[in-house]
Amino acid sequence: MLAGRCHSERSEEAVWVGGTTMSANMAASSRPHRSLATLGMTSRSLLNSPAVPDKTSYRDAGVNIDAQDEALREVRHIARGTFTPDVVSDIGLFGGLFRANFSGLESPILVSSTDGVGTKLRVAQAMKVHDTVGYDLVCHCVNDILVQGARPLFFLDYYATGRLRPKVMTDVVRGMARGCTENGCALIGGETAEMPGFYGDDDYDIAGFIVGVVDEKNLLDGKAVREGDILIGLPSAGLHTNGYSLARRIFFDQLGYDHQSVVPGIGKIGEALLQPHISYLKPLISLIEERAIHALAHITGGGLTDNIPRVLPDGLDAKIKLGSWPVPPLFRFLFEKGNIEREEMLRVFNMGIGMVMMVGADSIDRVTKHFAQIGQRYFFIGNIVKGSGHVTYDAPPAGFASWIE
Repeated sequence: MLAGRCHSERSEEAVWVGGTTMSANMAASSRPHRSLATLGMTSRSLLNSPAVPDKTSYRDAGVNIDAQDEALREVRHIARGTFTPDVVSDIGLFGGLFRANFSGLESPILVSSTDGVGTKLRVAQAMKVHDTVGYDLVCHCVNDILVQGARPLFFLDYYATGRLRPKVMTDVVRGMARGCTENGCALIGGETAEMPGFYGDDDYDIAGFIVGVVDEKNLLDGKAVREGDILIGLPSAGLHTNGYSLARRIFFDQLGYDHQSVVPGIGKIGEALLQPHISYLKPLISLIEERAIHALAHITGGGLTDNIPRVLPDGLDAKIKLGSWPVPPLFRFLFEKGNIEREEMLRVFNMGIGMVMMVGADSIDRVTKHFAQIGQRYFFIGNIVKGSGHVTYDAPPAGFASWIE
């Protein structure tokens, strides 16, 4: 936890034997015939022994506790800036405390999720821009519980690296804090693991854990979806946090670009790939609470093809009209230059649609007026038909949308 953020390597129960930290089981097995009295005398002598020059330290093994402490001082300050009134604990405890204040909710249900940002981290490392992936992590998790109707309450993170770089870590956490603040979510805990020999010195990985709440009457679980519902797509800002292994392979391995290369219509590749993951909480939460939405699908790994069926009842399909929204140049480029099949594109990338709404015909006017008032772009991309729980695609005539041909 941030409250007691520590190295994962120090999580094992340990005793002192011979001046070295060993697990309790290892210590017991290393001297099976020694009496307790003798062990006690040895322990006292070790604890009272004078300092020995050139001792082996944790830093010699690649773990720098001082660097961690330096980073955590700044992290504590950043995290406190996200606290909401229901955060009970300050930084420093073993666990983060959050008051279960559900006033105004008739039947509150907690909703949780966890995720990462994948190999988008490689782009961040190459560009030396680290705050955006922290922001992406929070927005991804917020969307994952939003599709069930939940508002976020609090967030926790996991940060693992080969060698702790305090500035890099604090930049990542600063991005998380920005995402938490924008979404009304408190960053109340985290774990920092410095793991030399497991990760490269400059490598790091992050994961996020979120908890939110929804009133049972507003829960979105797909059961309300009906034949004839309209599919509305909200635009993404790029790849978001999925498909990066394939995109990187095409740009850098197959085509020989680097992160600073400029491609017409796309711009600098590294910057295009770091476009932030959008949170859809603000444009959608009021519609959820007005029960104007039957279901939501967050378009992440698996694309439209695999994510929409997660909220489809048995006996219904989502029929999507290809060409009903503008596919951003980044996806067109990957399709044309990467020699990717159409079905693979639709199953790997979001194709410019980050969230899909399933809305009854009687609520369309309310939804579109709301979006007009707040300036939210949207596209009518299809409808719900009888079927078997899959996504089908209706392609327009040749020439209508070049990436489909």
